[in-house]
Amino acid sequence: MERLFDDQINLSLPDSEILYFPNFIDPEKADSYFESFRKNVTWQQDDITVFGKTYAQPRLTALFGNNGKPYSYSNITMLPHEFPMSLLEIKHKVEAKTSVVFTTCLLNLYRDGNDSNGWHADNEKELGPNPVIASVTLGQERFFHLKHRKEKTLRHKLLLEHGSLLLMKGETQQHWLHQIAKTKKAIGERINLTFRVVK
Repeated sequence: MERLFDDQINLSLPDSEILYFPNFIDPEKADSYFESFRKNVTWQQDDITVFGKTYAQPRLTALFGNNGKPYSYSNITMLPHEFPMSLLEIKHKVEAKTSVVFTTCLLNLYRDGNDSNGWHADNEKELGPNPVIASVTLGQERFFHLKHRKEKTLRHKLLLEHGSLLLMKGETQQHWLHQIAKTKKAIGERINLTFRVVK
């Protein structure tokens, strides 16, 4: 990893462009956002089908967008709600940092260490080639695991902190998979906001 500025770290992984901003949102403001989303978002739990088996997705989700376009992954199709003001505030802050105008935000609520997100890439066709994914963490910090699709020895683990921003762009989704793994530790809730452009 290479620290470019006080608030920006370049992971410097091959075949990728991944930046981490650990202090993106002030802790008190991040606390406020977390409480608001936890209380006011209509969370849902969908069934997903992987390798022919169907089971309840191990986290809760919600989708927001400004172009009315659905978002599909793992045989789930979600229709977006309108952005609430608090989420728009974060969206505008992310856009100012990244110089990307996002249409959609997928929220994930990890209720405890049993909630997870398995190995995957954000490479759905509606995101287009080389999508930009901006991920904001609120609440419990969790480890973010990365592994290269072909070079099996290339792996990385990053602790995503409360109020942080992770930016993945370039060819990252072509060459890397990522996950939030389960943990047996007694931990609190994490809300993850993943901004993307649905075309």
